[in-house]
Amino acid sequence: MTRAPKTRDPDAQLVRAASRRVGIWITIAVSVLVLAVLVATLLVVFSQIPPSQLFRPGRHETTVDIEGVDIVIGAILVGVGAIALAGTIALLVTRRAVAPLVDALRRQRRFVADASHELRTPLAILDARLQVLQRATNADDPNAELIAQLRGDSHALGAVVTDLLDSIDATAGETPVPVQVDGSVQAAVTAMRMLARDRSVDIAATPTPTDVAVAIPEASLHRTLVALLDNAIKHSPPSVVTVTTSATRTTVTITVSDQGPGIRGIDPQRVFDRFARSSDAVDGGGTARTGFGIGLALVHDTITRYGGTATVSNTSPAGTSITLTLPRSKR
Repeated sequence: MTRAPKTRDPDAQLVRAASRRVGIWITIAVSVLVLAVLVATLLVVFSQIPPSQLFRPGRHETTVDIEGVDIVIGAILVGVGAIALAGTIALLVTRRAVAPLVDALRRQRRFVADASHELRTPLAILDARLQVLQRATNADDPNAELIAQLRGDSHALGAVVTDLLDSIDATAGETPVPVQVDGSVQAAVTAMRMLARDRSVDIAATPTPTDVAVAIPEASLHRTLVALLDNAIKHSPPSVVTVTTSATRTTVTITVSDQGPGIRGIDPQRVFDRFARSSDAVDGGGTARTGFGIGLALVHDTITRYGGTATVSNTSPAGTSITLTLPRSKR
């Protein structure tokens, strides 16, 4: 009988990494204390016994029972042993202290996953019934607009559920297959073009060489680009949203720019916080409200998970640019 390969729990890995960091800092602190005591001891010894006499071969002091060199060596050995013992104890104690976090994080992920999966089926049924109702309703029916709004609301709820599932995506630690950037950008632009057209927004993307690739799952990169485009479209008046890609020998940069009024009433970097809200309106002709939801937070989490960064590279009354930077992969 063969054993199934043991999967790595990202929550347990996170807790272990935190334990190691705390243990290292405790060890460093104790080590500094031990070294301080050791130095103080040596200073006392040297003040009582001149170094020239302490290290003179075959010379014994009548005031001590052992040679001075033995005192120094013993003090060093005691100090090293104390440091090693302190580090071991610190690591064991820290692991034991943070172990309950593993179970708490696992329970949290399981709850969100179960709740999201349970909501998906009734939402899909609701959307299907609304779609049937919408098709059976004449365009001049006074309830047609209300039905269209209900379908939009059901889509929004579906997107929230998808975001909840994405927020507990535990793929960290896996080594993804390098994905071609140009194909992902074009796929995301195609997916969002119809939504942009409904809001009188066009999307323009600069071509990227086919040899430019990044080490991130294709689905994660696609979802990230769609979220950025969706954010740019919502905050844009009728205009053009641009997607610009550039690459160096080590990094790939993707920038999504809109022509909205810019980020106002909130620190630009805080838009990557979950459910960040602005104290000022941010639509200026677009359709966004003052909330940013968790879309940009998921963008930030996904990109940083694979060694990249997500930043607001520019924001002004002329528009906002959000830039993704990822390590370039060799295909």
